[in-house]
Amino acid sequence: MTDFAYEDMLPLGEDSTPYRLLTTEGVRTLEGPDGKQFLQVDPAALELLSATAMHDIAHYLRPAHLQQLRNILDDEEASNNDKFVALDLLKNANIASGGVLPMCQDTGTAIVMGKRGQRVLTEGIDEKALSKGVYDAYTKLNLRYSQMAPLTMWDEKNTGSNLPAQVELYADTLPGHEMSYKFLFMAKGGGSANKSYLFQETKAILNPDAMMTFLDEKIRSLGTAACPPYHLAIVIGGTSAEFALKTAKYASAKYLDSLPTSGSATAHGFRDVELEEQVLELTRRSGIGAQFGGKYFCHDVRVVRLPRHGASLPVAIAVSCSADRQCLGKITADGVFIEQLETEPARFLPETVTADLDEEATGLQSTGQNVVVKIDLSRPMDEIRAELTKHPVKTRLSLTGTLVVARDIAHAKIKERLDAGEDMPQYLKDHPVYYAGPAKTPEGMASGSFGPTTAGRMDSYVEQFQGAGGSMVMLAKGNRSQQVTDACGTHGGFYLGSIGGPAARLAQDCIKSVEVLEYPELGMEAIWKIEVEDFPAFIVVDDKGNDFFASVTKPIALTIQKRPGL
Repeated sequence: MTDFAYEDMLPLGEDSTPYRLLTTEGVRTLEGPDGKQFLQVDPAALELLSATAMHDIAHYLRPAHLQQLRNILDDEEASNNDKFVALDLLKNANIASGGVLPMCQDTGTAIVMGKRGQRVLTEGIDEKALSKGVYDAYTKLNLRYSQMAPLTMWDEKNTGSNLPAQVELYADTLPGHEMSYKFLFMAKGGGSANKSYLFQETKAILNPDAMMTFLDEKIRSLGTAACPPYHLAIVIGGTSAEFALKTAKYASAKYLDSLPTSGSATAHGFRDVELEEQVLELTRRSGIGAQFGGKYFCHDVRVVRLPRHGASLPVAIAVSCSADRQCLGKITADGVFIEQLETEPARFLPETVTADLDEEATGLQSTGQNVVVKIDLSRPMDEIRAELTKHPVKTRLSLTGTLVVARDIAHAKIKERLDAGEDMPQYLKDHPVYYAGPAKTPEGMASGSFGPTTAGRMDSYVEQFQGAGGSMVMLAKGNRSQQVTDACGTHGGFYLGSIGGPAARLAQDCIKSVEVLEYPELGMEAIWKIEVEDFPAFIVVDDKGNDFFASVTKPIALTIQKRPGL
């Protein structure tokens, strides 16, 4: 029998986060029993911190994330497509930092995790005050309401405020934390949230070769629907499945970066930085790249090893996407503080800004590859397809003309009409369909942030829709299933990939008008008609049965080298 020993399972190091002071109001110290000091926090302070955090993470990014995007532009090994995506994301960050257009149209589920010290006093329900801050941000800013209230098992209604927020508050009993209330704020869009996975494995994968084979397959299955380059987090082990998943979420937000880098008999979690580098190299060799082929499928990787029950080996995988939306906050005796995000992202853009910046930054002029093909969407659908069929997958396009916008609920309604014997709506026969749903339109602008949504959710409709003459050209983000490739080969259709992430730039630079075509009662899920100009896209699936992603989802063999001493 071993002696009793306790250690926090996730022992974090010193907090080196740069903070800015929001206010000193609503926070004061009180004298308590035995001369102990207590921190009194008013609900208004919690509301202010929460509202500010949701504003900031909708418009600003961490400097380290922006530097990683700039590094892609400066990397001679990055593909032209890697650089084009990175440049567009930097432009998008610059536009979003103006505080009007959020960086992504899916402004996410609001997540608040707090750790409250033993001598922090509050009045009322902290979760309520934090939720009120979320409510204020989403209702006052140009953000999107995405939360659905279940009225029955089958019927839902949008809550109209983006509530409920996911608020999780914990007691912090660590020495030195008695007078502090610390927070992690996140806005998690559906695309990246849907790429959180749990695998129940066995000890059989706890060796270098088996682990790398396992991870290669699972990482490739992530696809690009969540807007890479990713911050990838992998958790191996865990005292429960839910703890593994929660740890992966925190790791993807860099919240666990200060964990120890080696294990011990006290069974605390640790980061395996060597395995992180090896997995990062694996992602670079995959060929998936920053959405359309290349090196930068991931910016970085975090691997956390946790203790486990001998009969269980949960493995959790999570990503933070190009909308890398999280920040820290804290309340102490000195006031209310929030992490200082980057408010001047333009400093990460290339110094020379010219009309042909895209071509210079991506090397298109010098290589002669990936020449941009202009597509006139005002032409009849047969002529649009006749032009597209001339070009191979991965060809970069510039779209100008009319798009019809429809996503999940709209597709379900059109399917009901087809099943009832009605014709395919003419607008889906005449125009390409863009899978998207806009954020609120700011006053004086043609459009709110309006980036693509995950294409795969519409896969089951494609065969029926194309068979009825609609959805012959589809535009969205991410990879598609084999049934879409088969349908396009049978019916002469195309799937075009749009860059996932730069929703603000698309709204400001590419979308010239927006109007509702049908189902206005669905809000952002309505069917829209938009006019676009120089809208960027790539051919992903063509009418000959070719799929760009099919070639990069096949696993490769890569052996992890053993550490010295093992």
